[in-house]
Amino acid sequence: MSKKLELLAPGGDVEAIKAAVVAGANAVYCGLDVFNARNRASNLSMDELYGVIRLAHEYDCEVFLTLNVVILEHEVPVLAKLLNQLVNSGIDGIIVQDMGVFNIVKKYFPTLDIHASTQMTTHNEGQILFLNELGASRVNLSRELNLPEITQLTALAHEHNILTEVFVHGALCIAFSGQCYSSSVSVGNSGNRGRCSQACRDKYEPTAAGNEYPLNLKDNSAYFELPQLIEAKVDSLKIEGRIKGAHYVYTVTDTWRKKINRLTESGDHAGDDSNLHKVFNRSFTSSFLTGKLSKDMFIDSPKDYSAKYAQEKSGAVTEQESRGVQQKLHDDKQALGLTLADKIKGLNIDKADLVVSVTATLGEKLAFVAQTGGREFVVTSTSLLRVSKDSAITADLLTKRLKSFNNESYHLTALEFSELNEGLSVPFKELTTMRNELAFVLNGSIKLVPHAEVPKLPQNPKVEVSPTLSLLISDEKDAHLCDVTDADIYFKIPESLKKGCDKHSDILLRNPRFIPWFPAVLIGKDYIEAVRILESTKPKRIVTNNSGVAYKAHEMGIEWVAGPFLNTTNSHALMEMQEVFDCKGAFISNEINRLQIKNIRRPKNFKLLYSIYHPILMMTSRQCFFQRTVGCKKAAIEDNCMLSCTKATTITNVKGISFAVDKQKGGYPSIYNHEQFLNLEAVRDFSDLFDEFFIDLTDIGSGSKEKLDKVSLVREFEKFLVDENQTKEALHDMVEVKTNAQYVQGL
Repeated sequence: MSKKLELLAPGGDVEAIKAAVVAGANAVYCGLDVFNARNRASNLSMDELYGVIRLAHEYDCEVFLTLNVVILEHEVPVLAKLLNQLVNSGIDGIIVQDMGVFNIVKKYFPTLDIHASTQMTTHNEGQILFLNELGASRVNLSRELNLPEITQLTALAHEHNILTEVFVHGALCIAFSGQCYSSSVSVGNSGNRGRCSQACRDKYEPTAAGNEYPLNLKDNSAYFELPQLIEAKVDSLKIEGRIKGAHYVYTVTDTWRKKINRLTESGDHAGDDSNLHKVFNRSFTSSFLTGKLSKDMFIDSPKDYSAKYAQEKSGAVTEQESRGVQQKLHDDKQALGLTLADKIKGLNIDKADLVVSVTATLGEKLAFVAQTGGREFVVTSTSLLRVSKDSAITADLLTKRLKSFNNESYHLTALEFSELNEGLSVPFKELTTMRNELAFVLNGSIKLVPHAEVPKLPQNPKVEVSPTLSLLISDEKDAHLCDVTDADIYFKIPESLKKGCDKHSDILLRNPRFIPWFPAVLIGKDYIEAVRILESTKPKRIVTNNSGVAYKAHEMGIEWVAGPFLNTTNSHALMEMQEVFDCKGAFISNEINRLQIKNIRRPKNFKLLYSIYHPILMMTSRQCFFQRTVGCKKAAIEDNCMLSCTKATTITNVKGISFAVDKQKGGYPSIYNHEQFLNLEAVRDFSDLFDEFFIDLTDIGSGSKEKLDKVSLVREFEKFLVDENQTKEALHDMVEVKTNAQYVQGL
């Protein structure tokens, strides 16, 4: 079912979109000034979006709009207003992260085509099936996947009529998209809201390995892997760069267009990527695609590498030679800019001028004649005009009926009534029919979708019993906690699992109180092994942060609760999980504040959970954090690194703030805030909303947590939950390094 290979280019502003169009992009993706994950891009107004769509479609180029952020409850009316505009805009698709948006679009705006954003962290087979049930027509696969993994997921996607797209050029995040909270934690600007402050590009105090930019990856370029991507049958090659300018977009898109054309038309594998090095880049790597996760993926500066590359490529030695190289680079950039300026000078996104003339002659049909762009459209009444003094058609009446054509698509320059004879009429309902017919033909003979109301959800049914405590452990040695508490005890399944090993299944079978807790990232064999745990233990209930495991649990009839890393922030997301996958409950995201939580409406027969104590995860990566911090003898990550490595260190930024770098057995390298999250205020604020308050007792993260006595912690938290008069001092004294800043600042 795969269609012609698509080249998908970024458009942060109108000029960049024009550049992408003339460079040969098959599609562009862009954002408005709301609900998109690149707030630092210039973005478009609604009028500009309509103009861009008209322009792009003239060049057989599709336009996708990014709505790829999590949505807050109070924003739903604004979102609904926007969607009502988009359904008649001619937009070719919307890119979505939030399951609540899926729910709203499917119910009220079903003509919109939905693409799953990379923020949905899609990397296993179950997630493809999950997205298929949500109604996604295409999915942007996680950037961390290698070619065999992409091939396998694409084949499954095509079986379900889902297209796949893969990032092939531009900036790389070191963290899994959708699972990075560093900016949110550090400065209150969430990557899940398009406000990433790029902490991974920051300068840090020199590490033991001698690096000041230990998290800074090179840019992605799969230019020389194009044959393998075609063989993998991916549908769309996506260029990153909505905060880049038109010059960058044109150069990169043009270079990729020429490469694709040569390869697909003549089988020519050769290619010249020299122009890619003449625009902003941090040098290039394709190591995620090739699966060779080495130290070479990193670079010592986040700044533009183009000048340094030109210098190295030239072999210049003397100062005069170096100046010559820099001048040539400058001249080449200027030439590319002039080429672009020449190609786009005739393009505009202005509204089309529209003149509507009305002809009304006794005994003939009423006619509306519309003229725009050298074309003429005529619609007529069914009935013949007749004499009528009381209900005669007047210029004022028709002006009120036709003024709506002065809209996002057309500039109604004139309404002409010179051929309107007085004292004539047709049934008024025919005027409405004629207006709708004219709107239809002016919309490219595409039926206009009527306005849809998204109803406000009912108030929450309150929790009828006192909320209970639940806790998370990751070591069977903590099983003794079963003897000191009646709390639900979740047992953390690691991200990496040894093939065919029954260790974790056996732990769950030996400890029937343990409720499996599945991580957010499960790639390849690790997803297969996670499913095998479900099949061998058949638990009554699980918590999962991975939508692929959620899909499998639903298929097996296992109760599941959505974990905190599914980033749930609104009621429509809760409804979607309940209605489509029979989800029994969900953790509300710790990124939102008390007022944002207060607005959430609970579905019937649905549990709400909230974490009040945990290490604050900032980012998780498939790449190794230790190669450039403490150093590692291995040149690249090996198969057993995930299962066996237990390194830990800290990195300190130039402001003097340290962060814990932690690697558990079977876990991905992760970075945690120096403070623990402790939020006792939520217990007082929302004891009638949440069924469970959760504490994380795994030995992961930083601060004083690993030094604390877990039995004492459990007992203090239980006392606090059951006694409203219990003071907070005991817990505050026990947890010395803590914060609840996210609960205060929110999204």
